[in-house]
Amino acid sequence: MRHRLRRAAALIALTAACAAGAAPVEVPDPGDWAQLSPAEQAERRAALRERLRQATPEERSAFRRRLSERLERLSPDERQALIDRTRERWRQLPPEERERLVRERRERLSAMPPEERRQLLQQRREMLDKLSPEERAALREKLRSR
Repeated sequence: MRHRLRRAAALIALTAACAAGAAPVEVPDPGDWAQLSPAEQAERRAALRERLRQATPEERSAFRRRLSERLERLSPDERQALIDRTRERWRQLPPEERERLVRERRERLSAMPPEERRQLLQQRREMLDKLSPEERAALREKLRSR
């Protein structure tokens, strides 16, 4: 009986160790990320993309959900400061670099399986539902001006 219990415990430990071997992709801290230079961000972004590319669709979805939750926990002022810094860095990029980034994003989205694209769209809709009416109106106005 003891032998069977030990074997069962060893099997459970081995299974847990194998499952834990695929650690979730860590969500970077938005404040720390904003402090990185553009080159450091690009380097970390590439490493993060590679980890996400190797992750399962469920792991990628969990990563996006955790990232969204982390951003939601920021105060409105912190969130606005992050938006402003990101926008300013985008504006400082040369037009060719911006176009390259847009093209890469489109390619990544079109390479996603249809189900994963639907989940991403659903997550975006849920995020938009959380906006206040004023924020939604401002976003609509901004998108019209593009």
